[in-house]
Order: sequence, then structure tokens, then C-alpha cells
Amino acid sequence: MNETNTFTSTAKALLLLGVVLQSGDALSQKTLAEQFDGAWTYVKVDTVRADGSRSPMYGPNPQGLVIFDGHGHYALVNSRADLPKYGSNDRMRGTAEEYKATVQGSIAHFGTYAINEADKTINFHIDTSTFPNWNGVEQRRPFVLSGDDLKWTTPAASGGGSGEVVLKRAK
Repeated sequence: MNETNTFTSTAKALLLLGVVLQSGDALSQKTLAEQFDGAWTYVKVDTVRADGSRSPMYGPNPQGLVIFDGHGHYALVNSRADLPKYGSNDRMRGTAEEYKATVQGSIAHFGTYAINEADKTINFHIDTSTFPNWNGVEQRRPFVLSGDDLKWTTPAASGGGSGEVVLKRAK
């Protein structure tokens, strides 16, 4: 290999490295609010009681998605992986037990959100929820965001106690 080819190869490698490093810097320079943008999947949702004991609110493998649109809107749906199917195959004709399993094994809500970067809280304004007591309610939830991992606490969970939610950025 001659000097010109060596120089050209080295220049290309340095240029590529600069692009990679620059894109990494751009990610680290995003505000906390910008880092929330996108879709997140559930890893864990625990009920935490006053005595510190825990139990999985939606089973050991919760299913669901939270989407933050970057314009202040969000949608959230979460469910047990093992919800029983309705025998009638008609959601309007479920049994009392099937309805109870659905209500206790899932939650969804949507509305608007704001990130408070100073105290690291997310403030949800819940427009509508499958738990109607939350309709029109504001909730402030402390969070920890580390790369593609997001954890927040719901101080007054819909099932009692507090809730600890762990999410992973959807890829």
C-alpha cells in the first residue's frame, strides 16, 4: 500500500469516527424531555406496600407500551400476559369473573405530560383512564432515566400502595 492509499484510508476512518462520536454527543446533549420521546415497553410493575413488601401488579411479565410523542401527549396501556380469554368470544358478553380479571389485570390512560427537569418528575394530566377515578387528574411521578431504562413511582397506585414501573425503550 502506498502513502496516498494509507492517507486516504486513515482520513476515511477518522471521518467515520467523527460522525459516530458526533451522533453520540447529540444523544447526550438532549434534554430530559427529549430523551422521553418515543415508545417504551414494560419490564416490571410492582405494588409496594407501606411495610415495604412487593408484589407484581400485572404478573411476572407485564405487557404494554407507553408512547411519549414529543409534543406533550402520551398514551399508556399495560396488561397481564396471562389474561383469560372470554368464553363467549364477545367482549360485551363476558362473565363477572372475566370482567374482574380484565379490570384487575390491565390499565390504560392517555393525556398530556410535562417533564420537570429540576426535580426529575413527570407530570401526567390524565384525560381518560380505564380507572375512571383518574379521569381529569394530575399525577406527579418521580423518575430515574438512564439511557434506555426508565423507572418511575406512582405514589398512589390504582390498586393500593405505591407503584414502581420499570420500562425499556422500544427498539
